[in-house]
Amino acid sequence: MAVTNKQSGTNVHEIADGIYRINTPVVISGAGGFSFNQYLIADDEPLLFHTGPRKMFSLVREAVASVLPIETLRYIAFSHVEADECGSLNEWLAAAPRSVPLCGTVAAMVSIGDLADRAPRAIADGEGLMLGEHSVRWFDTPHLPHAWDCGFLTEENTSTLLCGDLFTQGGADLPPVTESDILGPSEAFRHAMDYFSHTKDARAMLERLAATNPSTLACMHGSAWRGDGASLLRALADSLSA
Repeated sequence: MAVTNKQSGTNVHEIADGIYRINTPVVISGAGGFSFNQYLIADDEPLLFHTGPRKMFSLVREAVASVLPIETLRYIAFSHVEADECGSLNEWLAAAPRSVPLCGTVAAMVSIGDLADRAPRAIADGEGLMLGEHSVRWFDTPHLPHAWDCGFLTEENTSTLLCGDLFTQGGADLPPVTESDILGPSEAFRHAMDYFSHTKDARAMLERLAATNPSTLACMHGSAWRGDGASLLRALADSLSA
């Protein structure tokens, strides 16, 4: 693990072949420790999944630059429109002149076509995109865990699911990757914060993600996780149904 900013503790760790977790731990008043993660896929057409909040742009930029030149970024992707997902989108578009926003068709239609300084590349449900050696595929997950425009990317060569706010874990001092239980801590966090929409379609969408058989879950908050991702996604579906 490389610390790229000693003051903030921002660090970079390769969680799968060519996929880097960028992590910034924070202290939130009244809520204890927390963390914000972005994921960088280094390839011919590099992709950054989540930008981090706008006020973290310089920290995330410094971390990305430790892996590859900023100007080579091709896609600035995100799960849904929210500050920690795409708050610094326009700063990234300015820093990486050949980059474009990559998002689901709903986000492109209702938000990003207006908010972004460059037109988005809308990716349809089930559509794949080659980055070079890596290949990503988009899955619409409306209202899972929240937001109509929500969706996730899988990276097929490494069996990595970029799963956004699913399995959010509190705490700032967590390992980059773990094989320990994250369902218990993430469900405790969900019950305390109640940030899920409780959509009736959650089980079907989680089953669709489980069918991709991910071996790495790239969580936006907390540790990334390595193991039988299909079983963990189905266990989450069971917990949401309980």
